[in-house]
Amino acid sequence: MRLFLIAITILISACATAQDSKSVMTLSEYLGYVKRFHPIVKQANLIINESEANLMKARGAFDPKLEVDYDRKKFKNSEYYDKLNTSFKIPTWYGVELKGNFEEHTGDFLNPEDTVPLDGLYSVGVSVSVARGLLINKRMAMLKQAKLFINQVEADRQLLVNNILYEATISYLNWLQAYNEKRVFEDFLANAEMRFRGIKKSYEVGERPAIDTLEARITLNNRKFNLEKSRIKFIKAALESSNYLWLGDNIPIEINEGSVPNTHTFETIDTILNTSSLDVENVDLATHPKLLSLDYKFQGLTIEKRLKLNNLLPKIDLQYNFLSESPDIARSFNTASYKSGLNISFPLFLRKERGDLKLARLKMQDVQFEIQSTRVTLRNKIKAIRQELESFILQNDFTNIIVDDYNTLLAAEERKFFLGESSLFLVNTRESKLIDAKLKAISVQNEFLKAKASLFNVLAVSNAEMN
Repeated sequence: MRLFLIAITILISACATAQDSKSVMTLSEYLGYVKRFHPIVKQANLIINESEANLMKARGAFDPKLEVDYDRKKFKNSEYYDKLNTSFKIPTWYGVELKGNFEEHTGDFLNPEDTVPLDGLYSVGVSVSVARGLLINKRMAMLKQAKLFINQVEADRQLLVNNILYEATISYLNWLQAYNEKRVFEDFLANAEMRFRGIKKSYEVGERPAIDTLEARITLNNRKFNLEKSRIKFIKAALESSNYLWLGDNIPIEINEGSVPNTHTFETIDTILNTSSLDVENVDLATHPKLLSLDYKFQGLTIEKRLKLNNLLPKIDLQYNFLSESPDIARSFNTASYKSGLNISFPLFLRKERGDLKLARLKMQDVQFEIQSTRVTLRNKIKAIRQELESFILQNDFTNIIVDDYNTLLAAEERKFFLGESSLFLVNTRESKLIDAKLKAISVQNEFLKAKASLFNVLAVSNAEMN
């Protein structure tokens, strides 16, 4: 009896030593690979680059512009006209455009109004929109929206990366659960093998009936069957976790057979996901990336509404240009020589403009409703996860007590069995109950870890600790 128990202890110690020699991949290392190399994370970074390119494009509307217009007509040895117009325009933030121009026109059949001095005519002036387009116009709106869009995309990127990390964490936890279950079946397979050999020897010396060897062999084969199922489950979980592992140059990698998850993840997950310092009850949702994204979207629609509202005003463009044929003399530009113009345009019914304004207001209302709904949904999800975590803590305590009690019952039943006061059936029954209790404890612990991951995902924690 004593030798039998010593042998079991040595076998279990040998199994534990073999597991310690395996390569352990922690959750922090795993998520570090995901955050650095996963294609979707890289794709999220491309969205930032795209928004910056759009901002550059919007700023291009305010770039100075050089224009040259040359027109000539010659027929039957007659030069009808030879006209050159060059201009340099500088758009400004408000509806004001600075302009410099040079005109040189010659020809036999030149339109009288195009007649200019022989050395050409210079002009400098300004064009102003005094109603529509003064305080806001399409160029201004596009630039403001592009700046807001960068902030919105950054918040959306954080949500996208956070979601990938959450999915990868769930995959890792499934791998960890499969590994823990496999270890349970490995331990109890060793017990079943040792028990079968001991009972077989007892039968050979006449101390045990043959039926006990049959029952021990049935139990042994059941343990082998369960271990094989758990082994396949572990391999599948490892392959699913490998879906999130990549190296540079978009090279996918697989978790090798010698790698195992960290069995101490329960103690470190708060540090890894940075959920230990969170005050869940008083969390500030105003800084949540989802609400920030919606707020930036709402601000962009507000700019669009202002633009549509401005379009209800009449279009009144004023132009005034000082003229001179000797631009090197500054005082030659004066009010005595000028060119001015006035352009007024106003639709009578404004149906298009009023329709655009109504659509802009409806879009704003839609985003407002989404903001309110999202805020309530996030708050309720956080409360539900908090209750879930509190419940899992209690469940985990209960399952640990149950496992300890079943361990005590099994040890007592084994002592009674080897003293001849119990049966192998009762020992196997106690052991099966213990296995079920350990599997339930593993499941409860895994659900607790997944709840932590869900909290990480709902709060969109951006500064998780990843190697």
